[in-house]
This record gives sequence, structure tokens and C-alpha cells, in this order.
Amino acid sequence: MGTSFNEQFDQYGTWRREFALRLKLLAEWMKDHELLDAAVEERLQRLEARVRADKVMVAFVAEFSRGKSELINAIFFAGYGRRIMPASAGRTTMCPTEMGYDADVPPCLRLLPIETRLHPQSLMEWRMVPEKWTRIDLDVNDPKQLSTALEKVAETRRVTQDDARSLGFWQLEAPEDNPMVDAQGLVEVPRWRHALINIAHPLLKQGLVILDTPGLNAIGAEPELTVSLIPQAHAIVFLLGADTGVTKSDLSIWREHLVNDSNDISTRLVVLNKIDTLWDALSSPAQVQAQIERQRASTAEILGIPVQQVIPVSAQKGLVAKVTDDAALLELSCLPALEEALSQGIMGQRQKMLGAAVFSGISELRTEAGRVINIRRCDLTEQMLELKGLQGKNSPVIKSMRSRISQEQTEFDLGGAKIHAVRSVHLKLLREVFSLLGPTALKKEMAQLTAVLQQKGLKLGVKRAYGDTFEQLRASLRKVQAISEEIQSMLAATFRQLNAEHGFSLQAPTEPSLAGYRHDLDLVERSHLQYLGIGNAFRLAQPEFADRLVRALSTRLRAIHEAALADIELWSKSAAAQLDAQLRERRRNFARRLEAIDRIQQASGGLDDRISEIQARGDALQQLEAKLSELTDYLINATDRVRPETTRALERV
Repeated sequence: MGTSFNEQFDQYGTWRREFALRLKLLAEWMKDHELLDAAVEERLQRLEARVRADKVMVAFVAEFSRGKSELINAIFFAGYGRRIMPASAGRTTMCPTEMGYDADVPPCLRLLPIETRLHPQSLMEWRMVPEKWTRIDLDVNDPKQLSTALEKVAETRRVTQDDARSLGFWQLEAPEDNPMVDAQGLVEVPRWRHALINIAHPLLKQGLVILDTPGLNAIGAEPELTVSLIPQAHAIVFLLGADTGVTKSDLSIWREHLVNDSNDISTRLVVLNKIDTLWDALSSPAQVQAQIERQRASTAEILGIPVQQVIPVSAQKGLVAKVTDDAALLELSCLPALEEALSQGIMGQRQKMLGAAVFSGISELRTEAGRVINIRRCDLTEQMLELKGLQGKNSPVIKSMRSRISQEQTEFDLGGAKIHAVRSVHLKLLREVFSLLGPTALKKEMAQLTAVLQQKGLKLGVKRAYGDTFEQLRASLRKVQAISEEIQSMLAATFRQLNAEHGFSLQAPTEPSLAGYRHDLDLVERSHLQYLGIGNAFRLAQPEFADRLVRALSTRLRAIHEAALADIELWSKSAAAQLDAQLRERRRNFARRLEAIDRIQQASGGLDDRISEIQARGDALQQLEAKLSELTDYLINATDRVRPETTRALERV
């Protein structure tokens, strides 16, 4: 069996740390050799931050009692020698639970009371108010204390039916999904709305984030799960019972929450858990395996995915096998097959995405630095020709040369007014871009939707309001793209003119494409459509739920706009920094040429010394260029050297 997910992730983390360090060293080297302008520095910082803090989220989604928590224990926490996440019979994880690692926060479990659902703030806003969460410190070296503390995520409380309805757990239009009523007329609901677990588990320290979600009722009642957390997961593990197959509620979760983006179906792994329930002393191993294969084929057909993405597993037997070091039972549980699928899928995808970002970022950085080196080389060539032309010439000729250089410098400085005018137009257009994608514009574009959602009773026009809002958002992105193209045309024309007049090698950086952000808008819109059907009309009629829905939407849209603006800002800064760098080099060139003439005038041997000096600088420049290529080549090719076994496995797939 191939390398396990845990081992793959550990290798991935080690590579990321080494890569981030090399990026930092490259930045220091470029700074020492005056190759680091503001745009190049920001590009390096963004790339380093992305590599160092790269998070990989795996979401485990299923109805109650499918064995999610047990599977999480088996894959990630078997090293503790016992269950860490509560995984007893019946409903265990009652609230969405995120596990990750933040070095600035001590090991702890933070729990958000379910009553916060009665307030309009989104989960993202509640994260900013830590004092509203119940905090329990964790001892990561004491598995028993850790396990006991985490049992709190399964806590419940009993409330009236009216309270349950206000909290989102009781729906008159779907009585079959409502919790049971006890003798006192009360119903059981989760005690907590959301749980955050911060522990220094090796995988979590490497950037893994695990999201454990409860059943359909809880997912549907928490809009942020559907429109933000689950869609942003890099992989989703959807659990079914091997004995039951795809039930009605399983299919509802799959259709409503997991297949909004048909192009992204490859990131969904379907696990047929509890295959040990099919192990039967009266059936031969071949008969049991045939039954499992029939269930796989049926599941794949119902869900519309390749059968290879349906993996049979016994999480419970896999955990026992790991704890007792039983290799035969581990193989029988099929857990290694799931781990390999996770490692190939998630790690392969993340490495591919990070590799593309690295290639693009480092290639652009090398191009920018290469231009500066090329300008220096051209200046040296110009100086060399100039000085060689002075060999054997008398003092009046040398004096005339100095006068000509001074005149060139004056004319060059006068051209600064034209550059300033271009920059003014550039900044004016950029301000228009920022006004289109800024928070004020977003609030205005969502005003109609907010008004519809705040109406009392049934929101009959909400679907049209959603469509209008997203069309306005897409129109804004199209307008921003048009403005970017206008800026690009202006920069290209200006750069061509400056190249012709002053011998620059300016090249307008490619404008950022906003197609990816339009695609993100489409995904967000699709993730909300499930809430707009007649089945959710009564839920939408609740003011608290409608308010949470629009706040969750605003948070997600704000993140998309901010990311788009960051790309545009970096593009703009790259163009300005490139121009600044070449202006700076040209001014230095004038200063060096005048200095050379002055030294030649003062000493008869100064000309030959200056020519030798320029030749030495040319050799040093060649070495500098070779070193730049060496350092950047290493970084560009770095992703190809990580986990070659994963690359080969992906090629086989």
C-alpha cells in the first residue's frame, strides 16, 4: 500500500517550511543586490505567507450515526491509543466541530452556545468575540483528559418546541425530520452551536483543518456551513452506512450541500462505512466482497460519481487494528485504501495548486529582476562605448562629452512630467475600481436582497432578488475587468513610448483575470439556491434565519471582493515598481557617466582604469544573473521534487 495520508501530509509540511525559508533567503539576497523593488517584495511576501500558512481543510459530512467521528479517530488520532473524538452509539457530534492549530492560542476547546442563533451575528463575527465562547483547556499529553473534554461537543439540552423552532431545529413543514418530544413536551437540541478545537497534533500543526459536521437538520439550519465552510473545503468525505446504502436523508445532503459544483466532483470521496456489519460467518469472503461491490456500484450510480470514488471501510476495525498493531485486521478494514485516496487526491491537488502559484510568482519575479539586470548591462555597454570613444581624445572633446551627458540628463528629467500625468490617470482609474469592489458598493448592491429577506412572512420574491443581486455583482466585475483593460492599454502605450525615447525595457504586466472570481460568485449563488425553494419557505420566514443567511452571504462576498482587489493592487504596484526601478537605474547611470568623465579629466590614467572597472562590473553582473537563475530555478522546480510517489500514483490514475 502507498504512503499513508499522515505520512504524505508530514512530508508536505516539511517541504512547505523548507520552501518558505528559501523564499525568505531569496528576498534577502535580492535586497543585498538592489533587485528587490516594492512589487517584487510584496510578491515574495505573499508567496511565502501562502506557502508557510497553507491550510488544507477536509470536511467530514454525513447524517447522524454514520461513523464520522470514529473515522476521524482512525485516520488522525489512532496514535493516542484510544478514541479522542466521542464515537459511542447514537448521536455524538451534535454541533459542527473544527479542529486546527493556532500557535498563538493555548490548547483548548471553545464552544459557542446554541442561544447565539437567536442573534443576527454570523459565525465569523462570533469568532471575533472570544469571551462569548466557553473555553476548556486541553492537555495534549493526557489522552484521557483530552477525550473527556471533547465529549462536551455531544452535549444537549431540552427546550420547548417554540424554542426549538427559533433555534432552527423544529419545522412544521417537515415533521418527520423533527426531534422526538418527551413526556414533558420538550425536545432535545445541541447545547452548542459551533466548536473549535486547538491542539498541537502533528498534522494540525502542518496546516490540516478537520471539519466534522452533524446531520442534515443541523447543516440546513446553519447557513455559514453551506455557503462558506463546506464549499471552501479542499476535500469532502461523505459517509454512508454500508448496510443501508443511500437513504433519503443521505441523498438530501448530497444533492443540497455537496454537488453544487459539478466540475468539482473529484474532490468528493464517498465512504461506505461499517462494512464489518456485512461480515457474516455464514457467507464466504468472496460472497461478502461481492455484496460490498454491489453496494459500491449502486451508490456510485445513485450519486452520479465514478465507482472508484466510493470506498468501503470499517472505521471501527481500522482504529482497533492501528491501536493493537494488527496488520491483517487493518488490511481487512480497507482503511489504508481510503488513506491512500485522501493522500493522492488532497495532497496531489494542493501540490498542483501551490506549484502553479509558485511557478507563476517566481517566473514573474525573475522577469522583473531580469529587466533590472538587463538595464544595468545596457548602461554598462553604453558607458563602455562612450569611454572607448574618448581614447586618444584631447581635453576639449572630453569636456564636450560631459556637456552632452548633462544635457541628456536635463531632457530626461523634463520627461518626468509626462510620466506623472500617466500615473495620475492610472490612479484615477484605480480609484474607480476600488469604489466598484469596496465595502460600500457591496452593501449597496445587496440592499434589495436584504430588504426582501427582512420582509415579514413568506418571501415570495426572494429568488428574483437573489438573481438580481448576483447579476449586479457580476456586472461590477465585468466593469472592473473593462477598466483594467483600459489601464493595460494605457500602460502598454506609455511603456512603448518610454522604451523608444529612453531605451527602457518596460513591459506592462498582464492584467489580472477576474474570471475565477466570477466563477466563485456562481458557486456562492448556487450554494444559496437550496434555501430558496418552497421546502425552505417557512425557514426563510423566520427573521433570525433570514438575517443569518444574508450575513453569511455578505461575509463570503466580501472575501471574494477583497481577494480580487488584492490581485489588482499587486498588478498595479508591479507596473509602477517596474517604472520606478528603470527610472532609478537610468538616473544612477547618468551619475556614473558624469563621475567617469570627471575622473578622466583629473588623471591621465583614469580612462583605462574606468574601462577596466566597467569590464569587472560586467563580469559581476553576469554572475549575478547566473545566481538569480540558479536560485529561482530551484524554487520553480521544487514542487516536482516533493513526493514523487504521489506524482506517479496520480499519473496512474
